[in-house]
Amino acid sequence: MDQQTKAALKKDTFVSTTTHGLEWASENRQTVVVTGAVLLVAILVAVVGAVVYNNRSNAASVAFGVAMQAYQTPLAQAGQEVPAGVKTYSSTVERAKAANALFQAVADQYGMTPDGRTARYFVGLTDIEAGDNRQAEEALKKVAGGWNGNLAALAKFALAQLYRDTGRGPQAIDLYNQLSAKPTTTIPYGIAQLQLASLYESEGKTDDARKIYASLKDKDAKGPAGMLAAEKLNPSSASAPAVPQQ
Repeated sequence: MDQQTKAALKKDTFVSTTTHGLEWASENRQTVVVTGAVLLVAILVAVVGAVVYNNRSNAASVAFGVAMQAYQTPLAQAGQEVPAGVKTYSSTVERAKAANALFQAVADQYGMTPDGRTARYFVGLTDIEAGDNRQAEEALKKVAGGWNGNLAALAKFALAQLYRDTGRGPQAIDLYNQLSAKPTTTIPYGIAQLQLASLYESEGKTDDARKIYASLKDKDAKGPAGMLAAEKLNPSSASAPAVPQQ
């Protein structure tokens, strides 16, 4: 087949394909228009959603920063002169209540953003400091059930301490075991196990505590958890003065 014939066939094929395409588009004009409109709307929604989310995230970050500033405000000692314009609080309870209201506002208004979820965790912490254990438990449970593993672990850790302080040892043990089974960057295995052993000691279960310390000492001999465990197993060696070399 010569080149001229090949070129003619290619041209005929192109013309045929184009013609069929135009005929289909003409016959299905409404479908084409509707599909195009749907795609355009979807793109616009995605773009607008991204812009709105970024704006809300920025606003949440600013609001969270204000709440953290209140939470870290220094306490004024009795009789202490405070420079003009410097904000202080007279007690940890007063400061916790003030910061709590700010964190709660961030969590309520920007709960779907990272800062909003973190604010919910601090709501629980400041509730504890303010003496409102019921509200603290409710807030921390919400965070503990979230999808962010690191933040959920922090909430479970704080919740376990709350259970310890309110005489609910079995619930604290359950949380420490959960944290040990699924360690995270925020609450590593060793930290969870040390707290569990500490709880056992406070309950007089010294054998259970020593088993945990022995296991940590073997698994992480040179790590901080292993070294602390070794001190717990042999406290006299940690406090004994070093023998001078001859």
